[in-house]
Amino acid sequence: MFTGIVEEVGIVSKITPSGSGVRITLNAKTVIEDISIGASIAVNGCCLTVTEYDETSWSADAVPETMSRTNLGTLTQGSKVNLERPLKSEGRFGGHVVQGHIDCTTQIASISNEDDGSYRYEFNLGDDWGRYVCEKGSIAIDGISLTVANVSNDKFSIAIIPHTWSETNLNQKSVGDIVNIEVDILAKYIERQLNYNEKETTINV
Repeated sequence: MFTGIVEEVGIVSKITPSGSGVRITLNAKTVIEDISIGASIAVNGCCLTVTEYDETSWSADAVPETMSRTNLGTLTQGSKVNLERPLKSEGRFGGHVVQGHIDCTTQIASISNEDDGSYRYEFNLGDDWGRYVCEKGSIAIDGISLTVANVSNDKFSIAIIPHTWSETNLNQKSVGDIVNIEVDILAKYIERQLNYNEKETTINV
């Protein structure tokens, strides 16, 4: 499990095609301090398994399912990505429950500067997952735990503080770029339980 608190921004050093998937090699420092084969690391919020590593980099395989669900297919050599290791049992829970299972991708609709030095990013809201996004609720965007500032019929916005902007890959993003979305797992569980209870009630009646 992750919390959406990005530990560092890694750099893609190599991408090797493997059928419909790829092997991604990333330069990093922090996340390889205690790395091991088989360990999990979130790349732009997508949980990947370490297959190789050395003193300065590590590699993981992204299978076709991962490529179709995430923005990893848009990465090129030199791309910057958000990295996070799983939460330790004694660690601080600074964000929210993030599984590393990307639900979908969406586009950045607009970026604006606020007068206090912060930023407001607006994203397109999908018809099939928009119901999980609520004002002041949690959402993971490229693996960053963020709070929804506003929701309309087809868009939602996020207020980004300067620290988050400088310590993640958000400062590399432009309007039209694709980002990974993981909605709040609690919202999905609640919906599933309500639908199940409604179905059971209908059957019993």
